[in-house]
Amino acid sequence: MSQDLLEDASNRLRVAAVEAEGNARQRLYDQSDALATLAAQERGADHGRLARHMHTLAELAEETDGPAQEAVRDARSKLATFREGVDGV
Repeated sequence: MSQDLLEDASNRLRVAAVEAEGNARQRLYDQSDALATLAAQERGADHGRLARHMHTLAELAEETDGPAQEAVRDARSKLATFREGVDGV
């Protein structure tokens, strides 16, 4: 399973955070940091944790627009692709 997808998603969220305003900006930075941490861990995330991130990114996509929204959607897509390769549920 490629940790690169998590790193790419984290980077896209950094881009989104720069473009976003208000509370969404901080939430995007937080999500970016969380995904970067997951990418650096040897032990991967489980489906539940990834689902929570997916849900948060769906909310953030609705709260943003323009380039920020595009970056969030792209990050969510990368996370979904990563999650397909996770064993379990």
